[in-house]
Amino acid sequence: MKSISLYVDQDTFLTRLHSFSKLYYIAAAIAIPLIGGSLGLYGLCLGLSFCLIVAGRIVKKVLPLIAFSFTIILTVFLIHGLFNQENERILFSLGPLIFYQEGLLYATKIGLNILNMLLAFAVFVLTTRPAVLVDDLEQAGFSPRFGYMISSVFQIIPQMMGTMNTIMDAQRSRGLETEGNLLVRTRAFIPLISPVVNSSLINTRERAIALEVRGFDSKQKKTFLQDHKLQRDDKLFMVFMTILLIGSVIWRITTWL
Repeated sequence: MKSISLYVDQDTFLTRLHSFSKLYYIAAAIAIPLIGGSLGLYGLCLGLSFCLIVAGRIVKKVLPLIAFSFTIILTVFLIHGLFNQENERILFSLGPLIFYQEGLLYATKIGLNILNMLLAFAVFVLTTRPAVLVDDLEQAGFSPRFGYMISSVFQIIPQMMGTMNTIMDAQRSRGLETEGNLLVRTRAFIPLISPVVNSSLINTRERAIALEVRGFDSKQKKTFLQDHKLQRDDKLFMVFMTILLIGSVIWRITTWL
């Protein structure tokens, strides 16, 4: 059966970590540079995320996300470098475009924050099986409805992409031209919208029926095939991130003093 999640099935240190450990990593990686207020802390968290991505063997999956994020970051640099209201000191100019130091510094913080959040979430999403995450949430006491909502968020984009690819293959077999210049691709994309939306609605209805048949609303206490608990590696990983988090607080206090 074809997977409909972004999870990459690799037997690595990251995939064996508890999902709560990776959720804690996201919170810590985002909070550390924001609390510390130093560009060096952004570099620390980015370097740590990159090391985890390499260790998890998910570099190929992350590279397209990084490439996409750079288009957003470039836009931020252009807007704030040129038009930030605090711009005073000219840093350099490109023809008629004048870039200011204050705007570029502000854009650098925003860009590093975007990249930091993207890599931290990539570490979690690409190395955590949605079904395991839902089980961990329910075992921790969360409502099954909340777990189902989280699972749907993880699966909706891959599912729609898979549906779109299936419909495009069917249209190609019927002679529809789907490759070429921008105009050709646009003409091929527009007919996809209605089938993809209808298919998503049908899948949602079928999934709701399947859940009802399996006793989703049952008030009886549920049992689990595997009892997931925090292991030694999880605790060590969370302690390490806690130390970095406390260090960022101390760094911020010392800079104030």
